[in-house]
Amino acid sequence: MLMQGLDYYDYVSSNAEAFARLYKHNNIDPTQQVRLFLIAPSFSQNLVNRCKWLDLPVSLFTFHCLAFEGDSDLVPIFAEQPLPTPPAIVEVTHLDDHLAYITDTAVRAKVSALLDEVKNWKPGSISLDPIKYAISMKVNGRVFAYFHARRKHYLLATYNDQEVWTEYSIKDDDDLAKVKPIMNAAMERRAR
Repeated sequence: MLMQGLDYYDYVSSNAEAFARLYKHNNIDPTQQVRLFLIAPSFSQNLVNRCKWLDLPVSLFTFHCLAFEGDSDLVPIFAEQPLPTPPAIVEVTHLDDHLAYITDTAVRAKVSALLDEVKNWKPGSISLDPIKYAISMKVNGRVFAYFHARRKHYLLATYNDQEVWTEYSIKDDDDLAKVKPIMNAAMERRAR
């Protein structure tokens, strides 16, 4: 049914101007997008799921016929079946996306060097996993720090010596020199 409906949709869409001329008395506006209506007693779940992916206006209507006492006519009752919405597209971020967010090239170079250095603290055991708003730093699958890019500086979040998650703003080499040992200690505690 859906494929046949799409064939009709294609034909009418391709000839909308001709239909408007042929049926002038119906006031057809050929500039409006054609809509697809499918009418049936019921629809399979497969058809409903397929319709959610169509990038055209489609409506599904089910019907039931009622007969009233003393009347030989059948009365159709229509009900629109809602279409499920397609799932949101998942954005996959990459390490370079976070680095590119930093506009200061000198800061970007220092961050790149820092990330390389962190990977070498325990080669093969440390992973740098980009997530939506940060880079998660893990040792043996356990998070020990996050890197958050800013335009002209960056933030490092890690566990302090009391095991409290703390964020540090890194604006110069002195800030980094203070935080690196804290990060390294958090990594060592999680590596055990």
